[in-house]
Amino acid sequence: MNYRMIKNITGWLLLFEALFLLVPSVTALIYMEKAGLYYVGTAVVCALIGWLCMHKKPADTVLYAREGFVIVSMSWIVLSLFGAVPLWLCGDVPDYIDALFEVVSGYTTTGASILAEVETLTHASLMWRSFTHWVGGMGVLVFIMAFVPLSGGQNMHIMKAESPGPSVSKLVPRVKTTALILYSLYLGLTMLMLVLLLCGGMTVFEALNTAFATAGTGGFGFRNDSMASFSSYLQIVITVFMLLFSIDFGCYYCVLRGKLKDALNAEVRTFLIIVFGAVTVITLNVRTLFPSIGEAIRHVFFTVASLISTTGFSTVDFDLWPSLSQSVLVLLMFVGACAGSTGGGIKVSRLIILFKGMVKELDSLAHPHRVRKVTVNRRPIDHEVIRSVNAYMIAYLLVFTLSVILLSIDKHDLVTNFTAVTATINNIGPGLSMVGPTCNFGFFSIPCKLILIFDMLAGRLELFPMLVLLAPTTWKK
Repeated sequence: MNYRMIKNITGWLLLFEALFLLVPSVTALIYMEKAGLYYVGTAVVCALIGWLCMHKKPADTVLYAREGFVIVSMSWIVLSLFGAVPLWLCGDVPDYIDALFEVVSGYTTTGASILAEVETLTHASLMWRSFTHWVGGMGVLVFIMAFVPLSGGQNMHIMKAESPGPSVSKLVPRVKTTALILYSLYLGLTMLMLVLLLCGGMTVFEALNTAFATAGTGGFGFRNDSMASFSSYLQIVITVFMLLFSIDFGCYYCVLRGKLKDALNAEVRTFLIIVFGAVTVITLNVRTLFPSIGEAIRHVFFTVASLISTTGFSTVDFDLWPSLSQSVLVLLMFVGACAGSTGGGIKVSRLIILFKGMVKELDSLAHPHRVRKVTVNRRPIDHEVIRSVNAYMIAYLLVFTLSVILLSIDKHDLVTNFTAVTATINNIGPGLSMVGPTCNFGFFSIPCKLILIFDMLAGRLELFPMLVLLAPTTWKK
């Protein structure tokens, strides 16, 4: 284990977190809030510790897969532990575990909150919550790799450990250039959304918060009713961009290069079919609950986009919808977005591979001597990818089941426990019953909050980095 390299990268991470903390610090300065002192103080501490960790570059900079997983999991934990400090010290979230829950929910783009009243928070804390979505959306270490030379080609292990999806490929030969392209596309889409929100009448503060939360598919709001009180135009803009940020950013790179056929691949087509299919079914089911069919379609489209993208914004309380609509929405929570996007969930690409793998096995039973490969986009899928998808699903089911059982310690109803785990491990935010879109997670006990914090981190990092961190063999020479 290359501990010196792990310490070096952790140092870089803390230096960047110090820079990230300047965003709420400047916000506090603009609005003349004392909370800014705590954000500046935390930034100074992060910068100091970060400099001590990375000022001396290790002689051995080679990273292997094991170090990649450890670096990613440890980095997100350290990032969250320090990121919760100013939120706690300024008094906006009086309990540190609650502050940690809130910040982990921010960085992992979950959007689940322990707060009953977000409108009482300082502008600095509101901005920090939303900005953590934007930072965590594309990946913190992917961001660092775009600007800091880490370890040559070996840093692909870090990108693989942090990026969502069953497989990770480089857009261009150099990993650093790939990271820079991804963040350039990410920033460009965020800026475009920001302009459209400003055109719709939002203030700069509101537009920044909304753009950050939507781009990261996080869903932290700055109003108690989330997006319900905004105009139809703004709700439509947010709907469109929730879907845009749910699509693999590699597709946008293909569009820029004129490869439209590659951009509209099997995963994107399947994703859009699921979205429009769900909108059709739910609209027919809830049409009588709205004054007009147009309003029903708008709210249903927003809700479907919010949940399948794992953003978690809301315009209506879908916990009051009929059971058919709720069932479809819960299924969308599991499906999630496309691989290579900022969204969470199992990912559409994994479900495609699982389905085609099942068809292949059924075909093998009927025709034992027939040789058939699993293909996606007319390309054969490597056996290692299929194996990793199967292993992921086993790990997912085990972590999910164990979490639901452990949450039952608090003696809440099954729907609350089940959808709370669904909402956190899939990085969605709201669930049903006591964790519905108009409720929060503050009623859970500290042990249960820690379980949900683990689920949020495990879900964002695709399970394995967190599980590898817990495996004793990881730390053996």
